[in-house]
Amino acid sequence: MPRSLQMRQTKQQLRQKFIRERAALPGDMRLLADKKILSNFLEEFGGAGSYFIYHSFNAEADTSALISALLGCGRAVYLPRVEGDDMVAVPYGPLKEGRFGIPEPCGEAYRGDIEVTVAPLLAVGADGVRLGYGGGYYDRYFARAHTLRVGIGYDFQFTEELFSEVWDMPLDAFVSESGVRRFVR
Repeated sequence: MPRSLQMRQTKQQLRQKFIRERAALPGDMRLLADKKILSNFLEEFGGAGSYFIYHSFNAEADTSALISALLGCGRAVYLPRVEGDDMVAVPYGPLKEGRFGIPEPCGEAYRGDIEVTVAPLLAVGADGVRLGYGGGYYDRYFARAHTLRVGIGYDFQFTEELFSEVWDMPLDAFVSESGVRRFVR
């Protein structure tokens, strides 16, 4: 079997594994972890002026309290919207259901730099490589954006099982309930 096909199968297996583990996290533990993630994120990255943040859905680490906290401090907050094969940043505002069933902002895309991008993930490796859902939207965005790349998730989402591919754009940091891990790029 060709190596690229083996890697795709392995990544798909890892995606399924972490989706199951994330879904199995009990609600009370999830709430506590989300509060700690929020506190750790704000302590480490709360001083920036602009943020591009995913709108959490399903069992992803919650971003609603983070978005509210940042807006409450007068920070500029942008949410992702898929346009064709790319993802654009749109100022926080009214939402509608997007292509993947994820709420997306209406309005005009913002084309300037954003200081901090908060990316969703299924897992993250020791070198900062992020395992996403397989669409490549964040990798393509990171390839063209000048931004601090931060993933948020739960402790168990940090793994040694990941490998990088040439198109993977590693994170600068990972925030979980136990703290912040920084990666060297």
